[in-house]
Amino acid sequence: MTNIAPSTLPAPGSVMAAEMAEQPDVLRRLVARLPEVGAAIRAALPTPPHGAVLVARGSSDNAAVFGRYLYEMASGRPAGLAAPSLVTRYDARTDYTGYLVTALSQSGRTPEIVTAVRAARERGARVVAVTNEADSVLAAEAHVLVATDAGTEVAVPATKTVTAQFLAMIGIALALGPLPSTVADLADLGHLPEAVDRVLAGAAECEVLAADWAHHDRLVVAGRGLGGAVALEGALKIRETSGVFAEGISVADLLHGPIAALGDRVPVLLVDLGGPTAPDIAALRARLVADGIPYAMVSPELADLHSESARAIATTAHLQCLARTFALHRGANPDAPVGLAKVTPTT
Repeated sequence: MTNIAPSTLPAPGSVMAAEMAEQPDVLRRLVARLPEVGAAIRAALPTPPHGAVLVARGSSDNAAVFGRYLYEMASGRPAGLAAPSLVTRYDARTDYTGYLVTALSQSGRTPEIVTAVRAARERGARVVAVTNEADSVLAAEAHVLVATDAGTEVAVPATKTVTAQFLAMIGIALALGPLPSTVADLADLGHLPEAVDRVLAGAAECEVLAADWAHHDRLVVAGRGLGGAVALEGALKIRETSGVFAEGISVADLLHGPIAALGDRVPVLLVDLGGPTAPDIAALRARLVADGIPYAMVSPELADLHSESARAIATTAHLQCLARTFALHRGANPDAPVGLAKVTPTT
């Protein structure tokens, strides 16, 4: 066995930081391909379309939540999240005739995702796979492959593959039907790579908050609508990098009881993307102030991004930065969290 001198090992968090820094280029490449993606999706759509189902786990599931909002707004048809265990454990035989099924998996190798997608295809679904591995088992099951083309991702926390999945959700949704330009706009997405670059360069805000909150063992990340998906992903990143129990939750769900368990020892991160959910964030902020619950706003400067979905992706990158910095302040290595692996082979 060869011993590796500690001085030759990468500094904690350096791998995650390097992969985060690749995001502007990954997003730029995918933005350029979105018209091509849209044409492929439109050609594959079932006729007539009845609705859409998204299937994923982990960070990909948070991208699926984001997509579920966009799909339903764009198509005017119901969109929802699949429960893979219905197939893998309960042997459900759901009729997917007329449905578009989108499977998201960075590796394309999660067994239960592949099994669920295969069953849906056999029962009438048109399948889109969103994955970073174009030669994966999942990709082979799809009628349309949307490869995120993010390159190899080594750090356990998914970063560049996640923001690419979020962007793919926008591209697919725009193929399903029109969206208000305030929600998603192809021209606006052209500014996204530069905005993410600025977010990653401006780490001072992350440093201040991470240092201030490093002693907390629990926190909440709250948002609503598209911001709710960002909150789920931000909480997952904090949880897996630092071991802190961070819960991502809808503002509406937080007010339906869980807020009573917070107090002055459980701080809240508020995800504010602007748009129609902004009044809900403002109302919760007022409630937190009144109840003496510590909070911080997650709203990086994104003046050149006019659509909510583009701001969602840039804010997701900001939360990655916060998670990494938070972990380092707590003495954890965000590149390789204890007890986690890059691929989780759930069945």
